[in-house]
Amino acid sequence: MEKKKLVVAITGASGSIYAKLLLQKLRSLENQVAEVGVVMSDNAKDVWRFELGDESFKDFPFHFYDKNDFMAPFASGSAKYDTMLIIPCSMGTLGRIANGISNDLTTRTADVILKERRKLILVARDTPLSLIHINNMKTVTEAGGIICPAVPSFYSRPKTIEEVAATVVDRVLDLAGFVTNSYQWGKSEAL
Repeated sequence: MEKKKLVVAITGASGSIYAKLLLQKLRSLENQVAEVGVVMSDNAKDVWRFELGDESFKDFPFHFYDKNDFMAPFASGSAKYDTMLIIPCSMGTLGRIANGISNDLTTRTADVILKERRKLILVARDTPLSLIHINNMKTVTEAGGIICPAVPSFYSRPKTIEEVAATVVDRVLDLAGFVTNSYQWGKSEAL
């Protein structure tokens, strides 16, 4: 299996737990990962501190890039990053991507991933949705992106908030092509 080069963007939408669990799981999948670049908006850091009560985003062994660092390797298609995960994805970020507005590293990278026909997965985290949100999701989908709403499943009978959130993260990792030990419908327990 070829190792993946991926970008994780974390926006200021509620749902920092999803980003934290994703980073934890990526750390444990090091045999499947060549590189992980992380971009966090200022709002993402504020929401993380508020929702999780810490700054544990600083503890992960990945390279973090400034939100305006257009010299980051994945700001160009020539760096050949194959996957971008935006988790959680705010509706503002989704709207800018849908309309081709590359005003920061997150939206520039999404633009690059789409133009290079690589995998872009947006974990949309808002409710309810307006028609504008839905149309932006349609536009991104038509451009080749995958909208994976932060909607947990309960087949695995999760018992903690982390287990509930992990149902979303496991689905995202599956969509990105990772082999994980997660619940699969029709099997008696995780792999």
